[in-house]
Amino acid sequence: MKSLAELQAIRDRAKANVALRKENPNAARVLVGMATCGIAAGARPVLNAFTEEIAKRGLQDDIVVTQTGCIGICQYEPVVEVEIPGQEKVTYVKVTPEKVPKIVNDHLVNKNVVTEYTIGSIAD
Repeated sequence: MKSLAELQAIRDRAKANVALRKENPNAARVLVGMATCGIAAGARPVLNAFTEEIAKRGLQDDIVVTQTGCIGICQYEPVVEVEIPGQEKVTYVKVTPEKVPKIVNDHLVNKNVVTEYTIGSIAD
């Protein structure tokens, strides 16, 4: 960092990421399991990928990204739950940062669940 402008740019990016975590009762919610098991399995990069992808698409007013504790299925971490008002909650398992753009585009934007990434696909 060599200038005040660079520092301000860093601050602005951080503020935008924090804004994604504010509650909005009408917004879709993305909950990333961030208990010890989730973090150990790579949940932090997944959380960051969601905040970055949603910010990049300008969806901050429509989608809230937040973290939660243990979801209870540690063997499938990183686990992400997507809640869209008026729809059934969807649980995605073994999520990687590479899977995030597809979840955002297909499920959160176009309302089509990415079934191959869900808990149901593991049981099949």
